Amino acid sequence: MKNMKIAGLVLLGLIIGTKSFGQTGSTEQLTVPLSSPGKPYSLKVHLVSGSVKVVSYDGKDIIINVVPRNGDDEEGSNAVENGMKRISTHGSYEVTAKEADNNVTVNTGNPNKAIDLDLKIPQDVKLQVGTVNDGEVVVENVRGELEVNNVNDKITLTNISGSVVANTVNGDVNVTFKTIDPKAPMAFSTLNGDINVTLPADTKANLKLKSDNGDVYSDFDIDIDKTPVKVDKITEPGMYKIKKDDWVYGKINGGGPEMMMKNMQGNIYVKKAAK
Repeated sequence: MKNMKIAGLVLLGLIIGTKSFGQTGSTEQLTVPLSSPGKPYSLKVHLVSGSVKVVSYDGKDIIINVVPRNGDDEEGSNAVENGMKRISTHGSYEVTAKEADNNVTVNTGNPNKAIDLDLKIPQDVKLQVGTVNDGEVVVENVRGELEVNNVNDKITLTNISGSVVANTVNGDVNVTFKTIDPKAPMAFSTLNGDINVTLPADTKANLKLKSDNGDVYSDFDIDIDKTPVKVDKITEPGMYKIKKDDWVYGKINGGGPEMMMKNMQGNIYVKKAAK
């Protein structure tokens, strides 16, 4: 691939002794220079096991702190099986960061090894970040276009400028905006958890809200669409179905891009930021 730079490939648990992001493993650091510093760029970070934290800073490079979780390695010297003492360890891990034309991807080699990533990044990013097991996703003070996914933990986005699409399965979705992209549609969803979104007071949006087994709350003055809910009936040989669309539709500050929020178990909170 043209202009490809591999910033880091195999990290084998060398001990520096620095702690990071609430875990107990030792930290290794990767520095990823951008091909065009100061210009918009994209960053994709995907984990199977572990947590991801992303914060902005004033530098021009992407800095990745890698923290493997120790698990039961500390007791390896005491493990005995059939009279034999365990001498193997499980300290190996791999993190790969690739950069080409201001597009950066970060992946891990062993999906069964839990690793926590703590990233410092420049602003104006198109960010895709996600994990599956054993960790939350945290993004703070970032400006750009964000797509955030999790499966078995929560998502927390704080002081965000731009647009967000956030989805998890088992966990809350908490998002606080500093400013929003006035033209971008946004979506927030979870199956088991609350959705809590705080917007600037002057936000213009068309809201589409639904909680199957919860309630929807807001301190905005929302112009609710009071059009009678449509009920669809299907009658065919062997199948009889009634479907009612129970979404809540409304506008804030006259309306704007669509903002969808949906969950199955939990409440939805649309909050107005304090001035």
